[in-house]
Amino acid sequence: MRVILDTNFLLIPVQFKVDIVHEIKKIMHVPFELCVMRATVEELKNIQKTQKGKDKDAAAFALRMIDKVHIKVLKSGTSYADQAILEAAKPKTHIVATQDRLLKKQLQEKGVPLLVMRQKKKVMFLNTPL
Repeated sequence: MRVILDTNFLLIPVQFKVDIVHEIKKIMHVPFELCVMRATVEELKNIQKTQKGKDKDAAAFALRMIDKVHIKVLKSGTSYADQAILEAAKPKTHIVATQDRLLKKQLQEKGVPLLVMRQKKKVMFLNTPL
């Protein structure tokens, strides 16, 4: 099972002081691999370059976390992160971790399980996988 992390989900550790990797490990009951799309990495680099303050710090932290935790970077057929996730995510082999309302709706229509943050402190399934 692959868990694809969206850009906004990768910003959570700095924004809300939540260890997303630990939280995901707590609720996953099957072997899994953390992944990001190449387009997500590019989006984080762009945020780091163009933003200031907490957003810049959060993006920098997310990029370091991708390396430190050995999060797998998946090739993207598009430079738009949300579109890359929509194209890659399959219902029985992927779970997507996101806070993006439109992306959640589109993934639910495809039947892709979702992880979301609730109460600014815990990660949980929005819909049950498999």
